[in-house]
Amino acid sequence: MAIVACLLIALGIQPDPGSGVPEDAVSVSAPLSLAAESKTDAGAKLTPVSLTIPAIDVKADVTRLGLNADRTVEVPKDADDAGWYRHGPAPGENGSAVILGHVDSTTGPAVFYRLKNLERGEKVAVQLSDDSVAHYQVVRVALYENEDFPAQKVYSASVGRPALNLVTCGGSYDRDAGGYQSNVVVYTKYLGATDRTASPDASTSAG
Repeated sequence: MAIVACLLIALGIQPDPGSGVPEDAVSVSAPLSLAAESKTDAGAKLTPVSLTIPAIDVKADVTRLGLNADRTVEVPKDADDAGWYRHGPAPGENGSAVILGHVDSTTGPAVFYRLKNLERGEKVAVQLSDDSVAHYQVVRVALYENEDFPAQKVYSASVGRPALNLVTCGGSYDRDAGGYQSNVVVYTKYLGATDRTASPDASTSAG
């Protein structure tokens, strides 16, 4: 399935100590943004296997994403899948777990087509490999132009609490300029974890 790609740009960032973002960080094609390997890498005991966002009718498998040879972030091969950046924290661990998804493809809307429509307070659930479910609540939805993408903030492994950031392409689409000119980021806060059969309301707020 062909994917409509985001623009490739160099971020030219100065990393925050401990953020894990390299000085030569480069953004990725659809959806954007490179981060560096963190100490968790693929060694996390639990990994995400599916993502549910009821408010925008998302129920998707979650694949594992790494880095391409040019040190851009891999993206899901299937437009209907989301992908977890495996070199960063896993959902439920301290730090910013990142899940990316395409906004569309050449055949129509993709998994994160309606991500920009999420509102504060709406819920996100990630099923993990032990069948537990990590619950999150949307805090903010932001749109960044490609050259202003805050890679350290989105991919920070040094956050002292669990967080989950969802990323996709957004803004205007300019074929001549290489694709979408912005990125949508949904910031969430961790509410806690339950087993798969429990109600999300049973989770404990982490503030």
